[in-house]
Amino acid sequence: MKYLYYPGCSLEGTSLEYDISTKILLEAVDVQLEEIEDWTCCGATAAESQSHLLSYVLPARNLALAEKMNSERQILVPCSACYLNLKKVEEVIKKDKDLLGKINAVLAEEDLVLKGDVIVKHLLDVLSNDVDIEKIKEISQNKMSGLVIAPYYGCQCLRPFTVFDDPEDPHSMDELIRATGAQPFEWDMGAQCCGASNTSTKPEAGMALVGRILKSAKGADAILTVCPMCQMNLESSQKKISHKEGIDLEIPVLFLPQFLGLAMGKTQNDVRLDLNLSDTGKLIKARV
Repeated sequence: MKYLYYPGCSLEGTSLEYDISTKILLEAVDVQLEEIEDWTCCGATAAESQSHLLSYVLPARNLALAEKMNSERQILVPCSACYLNLKKVEEVIKKDKDLLGKINAVLAEEDLVLKGDVIVKHLLDVLSNDVDIEKIKEISQNKMSGLVIAPYYGCQCLRPFTVFDDPEDPHSMDELIRATGAQPFEWDMGAQCCGASNTSTKPEAGMALVGRILKSAKGADAILTVCPMCQMNLESSQKKISHKEGIDLEIPVLFLPQFLGLAMGKTQNDVRLDLNLSDTGKLIKARV
């Protein structure tokens, strides 16, 4: 299998470990990636507040670049915010031809044109539906047996586009976790919001949401996520929230490909656990 690859800004900065572990994992399961040439920021959450059209043009430019490469028709996107922005353009231009015309009028400045020929897929969609899970089982050999892992999806890979999972009751990580020998943690917080940027703009509100998730994860050995923002929020305030609540809420938080990579024999350095903010020591001592 081969996909065009859109890493997005976070995976080249604060979530470098997500990019590295994704590439290592996909290579292990025979997935080839071809990075989109000259890709740029998708607009993240800031573009919409500046310009409605800009919030479409920025991700559309990357889709147009992908179409220009004339290779694979599917784009793999690990970052949930990037996925949401690129997917939004893919879906909206199918119905709104007037918007497509406005987008192409801007893209014409770079001799680009967007036709709508590519499909945007989240990394989790690819891992849970395209990759042969038997290969993960075969390589892992139940290495993570005995661990209980909480799958955390966040909002943006599930909503509003219900492409590959139920946004109210997601389970696409479950079989991937079981493939390593571990068991999914039973909880109802996997699709609850982590506070997103509120952790910076309204820290008390953001930390309250993160605290709810961390409390609900008590009993799990680790939390897995597929979103850089969720990862940052769940990791960065654990000590502060624990102190405020008077209870130890510290727990390892890993990106899904980091965990799967470890299960498949990759080293801590391979998946860059040194870049994680949460303490992964107990998890590593137990199983790796």
